[in-house]
Amino acid sequence: MTTANPWTYAKGLHELGNGAWAWLQPDGGWGWSNAGLIVDGDHSLLVDTLFDAKMTRTMLGAMRDATGLAADDIGTLVNTHANGDHTHGNGLCGCAEIIASTASAREMEEVSAARLAAMMAAAPDLGHTGAYLTEIFGAFDFTDVAERAPTRTFSGALSLAVGDKAVELIEVGPAHTAGDVLVHVPGDRIVYTGDILFIDGTPIMWAGPVSNWIAACDRILAMDVETIVPGHGPITDKAGVRKVQDYLCYINGEARKRFDAGLSAREAAHDIALGDFASWIDAERIAVNVDTLYREYRGDTSSPDIVALFGLMAELKR
Repeated sequence: MTTANPWTYAKGLHELGNGAWAWLQPDGGWGWSNAGLIVDGDHSLLVDTLFDAKMTRTMLGAMRDATGLAADDIGTLVNTHANGDHTHGNGLCGCAEIIASTASAREMEEVSAARLAAMMAAAPDLGHTGAYLTEIFGAFDFTDVAERAPTRTFSGALSLAVGDKAVELIEVGPAHTAGDVLVHVPGDRIVYTGDILFIDGTPIMWAGPVSNWIAACDRILAMDVETIVPGHGPITDKAGVRKVQDYLCYINGEARKRFDAGLSAREAAHDIALGDFASWIDAERIAVNVDTLYREYRGDTSSPDIVALFGLMAELKR
């Protein structure tokens, strides 16, 4: 852990105090996401589920042991964004109201676990790309998921109450994905950021624009918070937020230089030196980041070629 912060980065449930919890999954790489739980009396709010049903069952069992709340006791589930490592266990909270941004709910309809399962089934025939997919996703079972769509959506902001606790949902996407949401508990000075923050790991920008993501970091920095639970990586503080923002500013600047010089996105991804960020895991995600930035510079609103991008990441990783 690189930030001056007291929290241990160990797998499992961590009590943050006053009914707030974080579920952490080192090393925070592909699919190893964090989640959270907010409790006040008999009221509860779960922040995200995990990449498959087995992992989510384990997490919910630990939460039950710690709080006495079974999965069906959870009243509200907030998905911070649409990616499956934050949603594929939704159906295990069968009684919860599931809240997401409108943009995230739309994106969840487009990318299902079945699509991931099909991609993994094809991996043995995809050469280096398939080997890379197996390396990063082989630990997860996309045939054992519990998908459930949001039952309530919003845009902009939404105020909730968990017992006597005020909880603010703040939409800051599109950035990492189309509809990223922060979950802020002002009374406890805690914010759960979803994948707006990857700590000690390389952020991946599927959507952009990069200015929105940089502004989302500014939004967190302006909050009166002392405990920041990222979507991936260790619990952090504002120093961790600044490092993510620094990465985004650096990659934007370096990509723009190469775009203006006429390099292709592939050439730029190979050419950019990561410098201070080279030690972060999953550095090959620069392939996606540069591709998204190049499409932004061109005003291109088409969808990325996901298979080609995984191929380029595999190439960079070798």
